[in-house]
Amino acid sequence: MSLLSAFKGSGPSGFGYGSTAEDVTEGLDLSGKTILITGCNSGIGKESFRVLAARGAHIIAAARTEEKAQATADELGVSAQTTVVACELSEPESVRASVEAVKAASRTIDVLMLNAGIMALPELQVHHGYELQFLTNHIGHFILTQGLREMLSEDARVVALSSAGHQHTPKGGIAFDNLDGRKGYDAWRFYGQSKLANLLFARELARQFEGSERQAYSVHPGVIKTNLTRHMNPILTSLFGMFESLTLKNVEQGAATQCYVAVHPQVDASGAYFADCNEAKSSRYGRDMELARRLWEESERIVEGL
Repeated sequence: MSLLSAFKGSGPSGFGYGSTAEDVTEGLDLSGKTILITGCNSGIGKESFRVLAARGAHIIAAARTEEKAQATADELGVSAQTTVVACELSEPESVRASVEAVKAASRTIDVLMLNAGIMALPELQVHHGYELQFLTNHIGHFILTQGLREMLSEDARVVALSSAGHQHTPKGGIAFDNLDGRKGYDAWRFYGQSKLANLLFARELARQFEGSERQAYSVHPGVIKTNLTRHMNPILTSLFGMFESLTLKNVEQGAATQCYVAVHPQVDASGAYFADCNEAKSSRYGRDMELARRLWEESERIVEGL
């Protein structure tokens, strides 16, 4: 057990570092709500799936394959309130097929939880002409969200999983002239770039939602040891393990912020970046709305070519 696991450390929201997904949803009845979660089969995506389903929500469970999503629903004992879809975020055609599958289910979406992602690939990987972290973490979710906008409820929330890692990026925040990484690649800066893209995506989406009841947010879940670390250098992975009991959040705590922002009625700050279940300050690039608009326009151009 983490030495910090008992520390709630509440902020203005009443929740904080040590709060869990169960804590932040206690007493909420989500019956009649539909929540789509990407990366539902492991880590904080799986914990979000478990807790939100326990509160009564119907979950559209998206994983790389339907089999993985279904196995998770079966394990959690919530198959009766789950729709499973395959969504491989690095493959645009898979994402588009998942959009069609969700539309065929004819369910209005109340929460779009963009949880899935990959982290710190030690070697440059280029897929469809783009560095794989940027393609998977940002472009895949961009295609998914744009494809499902007509399915969002009038007061839907879109929650993008960012990271404090968004503060460590290439010069300028987004290296628009090096999105394939061929002019130079750094695993952590390119991970940070993808997480900054998630944050800026939520900022711009919130701006587009102005005048409606729809909201968009980005969140930092905390530092958590999940299988997201599977691509890391083995030495760093060992260090994560060594300090896990002292410094890292557990999965239950890691899922708290995205669950809080997704469903808690007191959340009403569309466009904000959250950490430890409270509003937090992002990097200066994360507050740059011109950069957010430019990224959106570039993302549209990229998607047209995929």
